[in-house]
Amino acid sequence: MKGTKDLIESFRSVVVQIATPYATGTGFFLKSQNLIITNEHVVRGNRQVIVDGDKFEKQIIKVLYTDPRLDIAFLEAPAKNSMPSVYLGAGEELAEGELVIAVGHPFGLKYTATQGIISNAMHKQNEIEYIQHDAALNPGNSGGPLIDAHGHVIGVNTFIIRDGNNIGFSLPVDYLAHALRDYLEHVGKTAVRCHSCSNLVLDGDDFDGYCPHCGTKVEVPSQVAEYEPAGVKRTIEALLHDLGYDVELSRKGPSSWEIIKGSARINVTYHEQTGLIMGDAYLATLPRKDIKPLYEYLLRQNFRIEGLTFSIKGHDIILSLLVYDRYLNLETGKTLFNHLFRKADDYDNVLVEKYGASWKLR
Repeated sequence: MKGTKDLIESFRSVVVQIATPYATGTGFFLKSQNLIITNEHVVRGNRQVIVDGDKFEKQIIKVLYTDPRLDIAFLEAPAKNSMPSVYLGAGEELAEGELVIAVGHPFGLKYTATQGIISNAMHKQNEIEYIQHDAALNPGNSGGPLIDAHGHVIGVNTFIIRDGNNIGFSLPVDYLAHALRDYLEHVGKTAVRCHSCSNLVLDGDDFDGYCPHCGTKVEVPSQVAEYEPAGVKRTIEALLHDLGYDVELSRKGPSSWEIIKGSARINVTYHEQTGLIMGDAYLATLPRKDIKPLYEYLLRQNFRIEGLTFSIKGHDIILSLLVYDRYLNLETGKTLFNHLFRKADDYDNVLVEKYGASWKLR
């Protein structure tokens, strides 16, 4: 049996980040079925999502299957991936007090793992039995796997009780196994499980938006309307497009985009409540010694560079642009953000090569 540390590490390569214009979450790869598993609420309202992981390049993939009642979804496998196999613990008996580990990879954050025990192996809610446990589920970890001490996936992390002192709930893998058996008979097609009669509804020439079995209105993933930004978000995406960036692939969650310019990574975020648009370029990390010359250089640059500001957050050296939405239009936005992107790509080389900073690893 693997130790806890080895178990956690073995899942690093199969847990993926998922982002849409509405939400972020986690998924995990099942090699035997060649599918990514996640929660339905993570991909809801999208026909395609962005995924990123250790074993493949960030890319856009299709949503193939959704089940609103069980809150699970299947996504197509990323192209050119080398992710290893993990195993479903379908049919295994669970007992209170068993060790469990919840792993996840919120988009833009590091891989996380929390350990706990099962407090109720059959918590029933809305006629569905969940695994109740105290392994903390972090925001953005929805859709990640719950694993047991043998390294088997025993559940899909689904929801928490707010202010519930680490009370989390995972959908038992037996539900997932049943859904996989049904869907794999139609693999490659897009489908939804009707939340009323529980029958599988496939996309096709005769699909009219209603379940053919009971008449309930359902939404097959391939029929979801494509995302269209509005207002300030539309302006931001238009200026990024005009500057030559892949806007769809740049999205990393609600009102958030990630731009790669040379060796620099820039996060663009729009805070709708305050009207503030922020561009933060994470350039490098502080050196361990001889930091004074670097600090002096940053202070001098803060007096010289127009419209941009250097700051330190933890060990990170950040170059930032701040602009309020009421002052933003397409042409001024292109000028401001192009200036940030170019300077970010220049400055990180200077900080590393001349002042001993370390490259910021993605």
